Amino acid sequence: MGLQLLSGGGLVIAGREEARSPIQVTLMPKGGLFYRFSGFTGTIGAALAANSEVLQFRFLSGTKTFALVHKVMFDGLGIVAVSTATGPLGFQLVPARAWTAAGSGGTRIAVSGDNLQMETAIANSQVNDLGIATTGALTAGTKTLDANAQGQAIGGIGTGAVTIYGSTSVIAPQPLFDAADAGMPMIFANQEGFIIKTTHVGPTALTYVAGFSIQWSEVSAF
Repeated sequence: MGLQLLSGGGLVIAGREEARSPIQVTLMPKGGLFYRFSGFTGTIGAALAANSEVLQFRFLSGTKTFALVHKVMFDGLGIVAVSTATGPLGFQLVPARAWTAAGSGGTRIAVSGDNLQMETAIANSQVNDLGIATTGALTAGTKTLDANAQGQAIGGIGTGAVTIYGSTSVIAPQPLFDAADAGMPMIFANQEGFIIKTTHVGPTALTYVAGFSIQWSEVSAF
């Protein structure tokens, strides 16, 4: 007759593969509460200025002290119309500190209810504000941006409407940040976060839609 190990709650340890017991650490997710957002802008208007913010992610501490951002994906850019060739167009991810007043404009994503958590039982995210542009730049709010970006995606603009990726691609999907490559996540404390902004002014006749995905967790200590 074989031996069985019982947990403090009376469950058989390793009794079933899906059991989430502390001793079965290889079957458990990383510590903390996990969340994910994926969304896209509206049709961004012509000649959006350089350094225009198109996404804002702001964290406020509470029961959890830190937000750990594991991955930020630029999901791609679809051109609605462009009549003349021009120079580069791109997006940069820039950390923000001392974020004392949230930005505004665009679409502010609901952070309560079953909207962002990766399991129903997980508490609502402490991301106080998550905004994505509709037809123009977001209002900045009150914060201090780092002098340098921590991720970017840059492409060039051709002539005429672009409907497929390939040799006429503007910017293909790619990570703006990936903790697996960086060796650690971006760690944001109270009133910190990041923004995604444009790198260059868009050509007058250009209109486009851009998509972004964010994966993060929230922890009490790190």
